This record gives sequence, C-alpha cells and structure tokens, in this order.
Amino acid sequence: MGSQKWMTGKILCKTGAELVNATDPELIKFMGEIYYGLFEGRKMRQCGLGGRPSRFKMFPHLVKKVNMMLHVTIILSLSMAFSFALVSCGFCFLNLLKVPFRAIQGPAGVALWNLVAGGCTMLAVTAFVSAVKLHQLTERIANFRENGFQFLILEEKYMPSFWLCVASATIHGLNLVIVALSAIHFPTLKTKTEEANVTAEDIMY
Repeated sequence: MGSQKWMTGKILCKTGAELVNATDPELIKFMGEIYYGLFEGRKMRQCGLGGRPSRFKMFPHLVKKVNMMLHVTIILSLSMAFSFALVSCGFCFLNLLKVPFRAIQGPAGVALWNLVAGGCTMLAVTAFVSAVKLHQLTERIANFRENGFQFLILEEKYMPSFWLCVASATIHGLNLVIVALSAIHFPTLKTKTEEANVTAEDIMY
C-alpha cells in the first residue's frame, strides 16, 4: 500500500513544445515520466532544457488537487481488506489444527472473512480506476505546481502494486468458490450386497 508503483505514465510539456513549434522528432525533448502510489510519487519533467526530477506527496501537498473522498476510500478499503485477510488466514490455520466447533470458525466463517476482504479489495481497485480514468488523477498530479506550463498525459500504465490488489481480490473469489464446492454433498453410489442363498444341498457338500 505504501509503494510508489501503482501508476506510471508519459507526460508531454505542451507549453514548451508549442513555444518552439516542435515537430514529431523534436517532441522527445519535451516528454517526461511520472509514477506514483497512494502516498507519494516522482516526476521527471522535460521542457526542452533537460530533465528536472521532482518529488511530491499526497498528504499534504495534493489534498486540494485530487479527489480526497476517493483517495481515503482506497486507503481505508485496503486497510480493512488486509485486516480481514489476516483474520481469514488465522481461522484457516485453526481449522487445519482442530475440528471446528463454531460456525464462525468453520466454512461459513472462512467464506465470511474472504467475502469481506475480497469486497474491500475490489472497492479499492474500483475507486483507484475511477480516480485515474474519471477524475484525471495523473493529469492533476502532473500539473501540480506548474506555473505557466501545461502537461498532457500521453500514456498511462498500471504497475505491480495495482495488479497485486487485483490478484488478491481474485484469490479471495477463488476461496469462496472452493468453500462453496466443499459444502456440496455429491451422491455416492452404493452397491447392494448379494444375499447368499444357502440350500440343503450346499450344506451336504
């Protein structure tokens, strides 16, 4: 959650490119990079005079720039998901060591904890995608404290921390499917034992 590897992108210094009327081969001199996470990130701005790195933090620098409601939702959802995932893991180990004696520690409990953890993770993933796509999070961050310069977003890519959350939600979903399958009682085939017919002739032999 504290990683900076959530989103990366390529940014173009539109103002600098327009000032010199840059053509396609020259635009590379005005292309920089940006990557960020939930708490901080870094930016390499290129405006024709070489790269200038800068560092920023979500709190308190970008509080007024980004959608704080979505951002807090992401952080709280991931915190809850992590907590419930630990609880689920603990009960799984408990069920391995001894026979469950309460429903909350049995399959129903495992399903409950996985449902809550997976739901919180999916909420965080959805909120982050909404912040990036609907609220132009990368563009807002790229233009933070850029007096007189405007930056455009050329490319955006989700990084490993984001995909780790997606994988976590998928695993919780698979756990729910496994728990559901374990509760299904499949019919078993019973073979009838043939009764031995003992006659008087058999006894004589």
